[in-house]
Amino acid sequence: QVQLVESGGGLVQAGGSLTLSCTVSGSIFRIVAMGWYRQAPGNERESVATITSGQSTNYADSVKGRFTISRDNGMNTLYLQMNSLKPEDTAVYYCNVRGYSDYVNWNDYWGQGTQVTVSS
Repeated sequence: QVQLVESGGGLVQAGGSLTLSCTVSGSIFRIVAMGWYRQAPGNERESVATITSGQSTNYADSVKGRFTISRDNGMNTLYLQMNSLKPEDTAVYYCNVRGYSDYVNWNDYWGQGTQVTVSS
């Protein structure tokens, strides 16, 4: 059974920094991409940053230049370095892994989420 566990969320003042981590356990045949998503109250879940198995990255316009996504070589741990945080970054942040369980079937795996609160 695949499990994703996030950590590193918390309360920080505007302009501060946080680093989120996501530990992936269980067996995934082939990981295609990993990413961070967030959902603020009343809003839909949105993509924050993604990284492919080939290390290509993509960022939401709202976080470009402030957030950095990275992962370890074994794709067991995913990170999100968040700098210059703004109150509008306040949300529950979710870790995602998209991967194949065999040669045909793929799944989206999600963590339970970690709260990030940025005070003004």
